[in-house]
Amino acid sequence: MTTKNKTESAATIKKLKEVYHQNKLILESAGEGIYGLDEKGKTTFINPAVEKLTGFSAKDVIGKCQHKLMHHSREDGSPYPREECPIYAAFRKGKTFHASEEVFWRKDGTSFHVEYVSTPIWENMKIKGAVVIFKDITERKQAEKEIQSLKQRLELENAYLREEIREATAYGDIIGISPTLSHIISQIEMVAPTEANVLVTGESGTGKELVAREIHNHSARQANPIIKVNCASIPRELYESEFFGHVKGSFTGAVRDRAGRFDLADGGTLFLDEVGEIPLDLQSKLLRVLQEGTYERIGDEKTRRTDVRIIAATNRDLKSLIEKGNFREDLYYRLNVFPIEVPPLRKRTEDIPLLAQRFLELFSKQMNRAPTKLTKANIAELQSYAWPGNIRELQNVIERAAIVSGAGKLRFDLPKSEIAQHPKKAKTLEDETELEVITDSAIKRMERENIIRALDICDWKVSGKGGAAELLELVPTTLASKIKKLKIKKPKTD
Repeated sequence: MTTKNKTESAATIKKLKEVYHQNKLILESAGEGIYGLDEKGKTTFINPAVEKLTGFSAKDVIGKCQHKLMHHSREDGSPYPREECPIYAAFRKGKTFHASEEVFWRKDGTSFHVEYVSTPIWENMKIKGAVVIFKDITERKQAEKEIQSLKQRLELENAYLREEIREATAYGDIIGISPTLSHIISQIEMVAPTEANVLVTGESGTGKELVAREIHNHSARQANPIIKVNCASIPRELYESEFFGHVKGSFTGAVRDRAGRFDLADGGTLFLDEVGEIPLDLQSKLLRVLQEGTYERIGDEKTRRTDVRIIAATNRDLKSLIEKGNFREDLYYRLNVFPIEVPPLRKRTEDIPLLAQRFLELFSKQMNRAPTKLTKANIAELQSYAWPGNIRELQNVIERAAIVSGAGKLRFDLPKSEIAQHPKKAKTLEDETELEVITDSAIKRMERENIIRALDICDWKVSGKGGAAELLELVPTTLASKIKKLKIKKPKTD
């Protein structure tokens, strides 16, 4: 070999060493794990990132089956056969494979989520093995799981909100001027700012849910959701899942993790409608949440904490259920910290005109018609009926009348047997001309004049002994709000 050839050869070797060194630095500096396999699946090299991510050293893996060390099982621990491994398929089929739903196993027996690419290595048109580049995506997976959980929670909340909006639109706010309703409002104002559990009782259709909603809306939790559970409509086998949620695979049909109502109501209010229908075996679990603020999802060992206020409602006699052994006495006392009884509509007939007119306006708007006004005869007929279905029945009667009557005179389809409460009053008003109506502005004017009359009698004293609030049987803050809303001012004296 000539001197020139020797010099060129030395230069080439030096260049190759530099390239090798440069490539070695790249492999060692890479944040992703990189390792090579021969055509038999045995490890040929690994970079430092592999050692850091898996805990295996080069000595542990070089010349050994990589699959048996790091890829032998799936996330749930079930075996992962070599013939199904995409990494091995790269040098068996000569194709590049990408995976993002698998795990690698560390030397200490723990696993972590990975995303990897397995690329075949070719030499002289022959496959010599594969190179695998992978990275730990555990944090990304956790973030995706949390996002999915939040998405499910938002979907459920949106579904509940749509349902609540429909119901709120149907029933409106608490409406009325009767003394009994004023008493309920005063109870709401009293208990709402506290954290006390409330038990709302009353016949079906009296508006117990509206009372619960007003308590929530006037509480410190108003910025958070009020979540409703209709305990009478849940299949017995789904009660626990409905309340506490479940994890994927915990029972047949549990195809994904699901948040329960306690999850959704965290920081807010949980409204248990028809609470008397909760099965006895679940009542103990509900009591535990009320006492300790903790629960577990079905199929999950993780204990979760929750911060909810409970408002329960029922049309049943819970004390009678306790005597029969169908309702836990300790749960009853947990729920019944502050009882509110909602009277039936037949005991607050003064509120019927306002409620009926509100429903008429609502349904007229929905049907794109001009609002229809109630006549005195209409009001007399409505006030003479006993309303066994209460406000819900009134709403249905008004809606039916609005549909059938069109733009003409309102006709109510009321069972004659129930029209017996105020026959004389009905007869007297029936003789009045059907053209006389009570408009919304007239009702407001009557209320304004009544408040001014009371203030005059009490020498414009609003609250305290002998004040107008006492005379009107209103909470002073409620009267003050009405005075402001109706723009009532004390007349100037000379």
